[in-house]
Amino acid sequence: MSKNLTSRAEDYSKWYNELVVKADLAENSAVRGCMVIKPYGFAIWEKMQAELDRMFKETGHQNAYFPLFVPKSLFEAEEKNAEGFAKECAVVTHYRLQNDPENPGKLRVDPQAKLEEELVVRPTSEAIIWNTYKGWIQSYRDLPLLINQWANVVRWEMRTRLFLRTAEFLWQEGHTAHETKEEAIQEAELMNNVYSDFVQNFMAIPVVKGLKTESERFAGADETYCIEALMQDGKALQAGTSHFLGQNFAKAFDVKFTSKEGKQDYVWATSWGVSTRLMGALIMTHSDDKGLVLPPNLAPNQVVIVPIYKGEDQLKEVTTVADGMMKDLRSLGVTVKYDNRDTLRPGAKFAQHELQGVPLRIAIGARDIANGTVELARRDNLTKEVVPSEGIAMRVKELLKEIQESLFNKALDFRDNHITKVETFDEFKNVLENKTGFISAHWDGTAETEDKIKELTKATIRCIPLDAKEEQGTCVFSGKPSTRRVLFAKAY
Repeated sequence: MSKNLTSRAEDYSKWYNELVVKADLAENSAVRGCMVIKPYGFAIWEKMQAELDRMFKETGHQNAYFPLFVPKSLFEAEEKNAEGFAKECAVVTHYRLQNDPENPGKLRVDPQAKLEEELVVRPTSEAIIWNTYKGWIQSYRDLPLLINQWANVVRWEMRTRLFLRTAEFLWQEGHTAHETKEEAIQEAELMNNVYSDFVQNFMAIPVVKGLKTESERFAGADETYCIEALMQDGKALQAGTSHFLGQNFAKAFDVKFTSKEGKQDYVWATSWGVSTRLMGALIMTHSDDKGLVLPPNLAPNQVVIVPIYKGEDQLKEVTTVADGMMKDLRSLGVTVKYDNRDTLRPGAKFAQHELQGVPLRIAIGARDIANGTVELARRDNLTKEVVPSEGIAMRVKELLKEIQESLFNKALDFRDNHITKVETFDEFKNVLENKTGFISAHWDGTAETEDKIKELTKATIRCIPLDAKEEQGTCVFSGKPSTRRVLFAKAY
């Protein structure tokens, strides 16, 4: 297969799909709308998972695991949540297959094996978890309950795209219970900040922290906090959400606690999650027409060393130098791979590592050893230089930090240059069609206006920024009074 990608300018969607497959991140599976995450793609996800898991545990959360199947009656208990996910639910109705007498060698559902109660394959786990919490929580001494689970969920999407929207995807979902409303709100805000810190410091993606409008909130939430990012094609991507659930689920599942004063009350709840959709964000924020560009903090291999040699003797000589270099790099916490495959020429190896976004490449040949040098190539800006091999480990460590910061600053400049203030609906439509990005505009606060703008332009309110200052103005669409600006965009 040719490694050449369709250019982003020619067809961004095609470029994205080709890159995911050619960089060996994922591929479509035999199950419609589901994907196979390949080892290289999964290695990136594991790095994300490890960092997030550390951050969750540092804020007092513990991991647990809950069933994939949710009895339909439990799923229905919180009405808004059930209604919000109903159209995306896969449902198990039978528990056995049998030989088909009319088609030898084929199987059919055993009509005698119908479940007494249908099981929903979890699209989210609030129902099964809150039914469980009822048995775990009796007193204020049991609170706060801070639980996270790493799991898969199923949402039967009709139009799918690898990582961004698949029928089954991997994620984490936190579910917490608290004594007071204030404590639960603090938790929801804390986790939104954790997500923001992770996406900015590890993924090198700038985000806007905000609140969702009522119509964009998670089904069953009183408030949804979010982080919104901007992709290279000017579309927004919701990178994470954290929900203040009020007492809605506690009341639906009768989860009460006895307070210090001896009174019975319903607990206050949150839920929060990010998914493998972050892989899509990572790809679309930094990558170029030559392939993937990975921030060093999440690259499975931060450095790859490629030997240039003729014959076994030269290879042994280069390998001895490379072994010492790898030992020094690893002692500094740098992940490094030695690519000594004899099935590919150096040029083909360079092309593969460029396609897969390895941040730094070191080439060592016999001439380099004689001169005490190596060739150092950066993936982010595609520059190459010959540098002394002495002290290379510390130089690499510093360069990786520089690359991480450079990727963030480049993405930040792009994002900031694509936040446009508008005053009229004509300006709004012009920016949307010609410049793209976030549109900062006044909104009258009504769902009717929000829906009409979406109907006419396909742009949605991505968030009400948490740092939005009070500002008197008129709604960009209705002309009615408004007290602050919100961010609109077309989105994934």
